[in-house]
Amino acid sequence: MQQLATKIVDKPWGKRGLDPRFHVDPDRQVGEIWFEPPADHPLDVMVKYLFTTERLSVQVHPEDATARARGYPRGKDECWIVLDVADDAELGIGTVRDLTSAEVISAARDGSIVDLIDWRRPKKGDFIYNPAGTIHALGPGLTVMEIQQAVDLTYRLYDYGRPRELHLDEGVAVSDPVPYVAPFVPLEAEKGRLILADGPAFVLEHWARSGNGWLKGDGRKLWLVPVKGAGTIDGKPLQPGSAWLVEDGADLLLAEGTELLVAYPGRGLIREIWR
Repeated sequence: MQQLATKIVDKPWGKRGLDPRFHVDPDRQVGEIWFEPPADHPLDVMVKYLFTTERLSVQVHPEDATARARGYPRGKDECWIVLDVADDAELGIGTVRDLTSAEVISAARDGSIVDLIDWRRPKKGDFIYNPAGTIHALGPGLTVMEIQQAVDLTYRLYDYGRPRELHLDEGVAVSDPVPYVAPFVPLEAEKGRLILADGPAFVLEHWARSGNGWLKGDGRKLWLVPVKGAGTIDGKPLQPGSAWLVEDGADLLLAEGTELLVAYPGRGLIREIWR
């Protein structure tokens, strides 16, 4: 196992004065905190935090087959866990009605696409799985953990006049502009082990457990992301604000009240993941 390096990314839409667990200068306007894979060791899944003070671009991601046809290793399913919300917090997921491709292009060009997005007022603890093809946007007032397929591949449909490239033809070609329906209903596999997502791209679990155990996969690499509480992993401190990659197994000791996320690529649960 190893702790993954942290990359802090400043953004004009980012936030100042982050939680002290991130060890960031309070004057920095941080938009993203990533956890980087080891050198020459690419991963299928990645995790990052997002901090927003304004609306981000309206965008969409392609699925695997289309992405590979365009020279990328994979497409991009992603999901959000809402960790904190301000009074103005909002996010957009799906459209308010079925749209044609022509309607999406026209609305993206004149800005009316903003009014066709299904904007929601999220609550702390909300979970949203955002499969490839879903038109979406994060709004202001959010602290979000994003778990996604590891690829830098985003098609922007609208960006509020910011001087960045748009990708209307590519984006519309991969969009499914319909009202959002959650593709997976979270279920409890066992006490303290909630399965948030079990899709073709990755499995995401939320653990609320304590005690000592051995974490072991089935050949798939495991991401371990502490959210709350404390513990140790192979004797090293396991604290919120960090992320760990487990390949061959690791000894976990979790204090009472600890919560963490476990993510791994591919469909299908690892049945006996902690013994």
